[in-house]
Amino acid sequence: MTGPLRVVSIGGGHGLSALLEGLRKYTHPQHTPKGGDEPFIDITAIVTVTDDGGSSGRLRREFDVLPPGDIRNCMVALSDDGALLSRLFQYRFKAGRGLKGHSFGNLFLTALTDITGDFPDAVRSSAEVLKIAGRIFPSTAANVSLEAVLDNGAVVSGETRISRSRSRICEIRLRPSRARPLKETLDAIARADLITLGPGSLFTSLIPNLLVTGIPTAIRRSAALKAYFVNMMWQPGETTNFSASDHLQALHDHAGGKLVDCAVLNSSRIPPATRRRYAEQNAAPVECDIPELEGMGVEVLAANLLQKGPKVRHNPDAVARVAVDLALRGREKRMAGLRH
Repeated sequence: MTGPLRVVSIGGGHGLSALLEGLRKYTHPQHTPKGGDEPFIDITAIVTVTDDGGSSGRLRREFDVLPPGDIRNCMVALSDDGALLSRLFQYRFKAGRGLKGHSFGNLFLTALTDITGDFPDAVRSSAEVLKIAGRIFPSTAANVSLEAVLDNGAVVSGETRISRSRSRICEIRLRPSRARPLKETLDAIARADLITLGPGSLFTSLIPNLLVTGIPTAIRRSAALKAYFVNMMWQPGETTNFSASDHLQALHDHAGGKLVDCAVLNSSRIPPATRRRYAEQNAAPVECDIPELEGMGVEVLAANLLQKGPKVRHNPDAVARVAVDLALRGREKRMAGLRH
């Protein structure tokens, strides 16, 4: 129970990257101005691998590799040399037959997968070469895809098509259905002080990780505190008209029961001009229905998490500060469990 706080962050897309970017600043011991010590953390990111669009989708089809895009974004977020690595790994070729549209980072991971013969090994080797602050694991090494059942009875295959759906999503499934996690993933979950889900696309970034055989059970068995960072806006095609409790219920439904101890909400007001701009895309702020959340047996935390700017995004520093505070509580919870 000594040493860094252990945080396991599960998700994908820009939401997970924002959280990791903020948490990276806590990966080394730091002294406060008053002479004390800031808590420092050990990060493990567990990342979805169901993307089938853009550069990742092309590489997946042409080289039979797992999609590297979300992993690439996590590497950039956790890099100590984020500015240079971001420019390099996020660089997209603007021309060139076969190269146009690809990012350098995706090509790097694809090449390293071919050299090592294994995508998780390629990710581990990349993390060592790039001196990543933490560990990054794909949620499964299996080449899986997504399938959605809509409320109109239609079945839609592929993450890209699912995210464009205009009918409410009732269920998400993995194909093949019996994908297994890495042993390192289960070990990290078992040792964690805090396990975070989100922020991120509910049905295409968060839930796919919970469909990997053994991950929901491992999360429930872990003595860690489990927190869900709720999205601030609807995602058209995925979560139109979803309240905060609707998001959480979908997580629990796909995980086979209650999974989360607390839900973290944004308390700051989204500017009217921003709301109007999002309304043009049929997106509105997620309703923070706190009584419904509490009725589901979860603690509700609210904080100013909004990042200033034209887009509604979680502020990396703000979400990281909440996560560190929760990790401290998780450590206390684990210690209390050992004493009893």
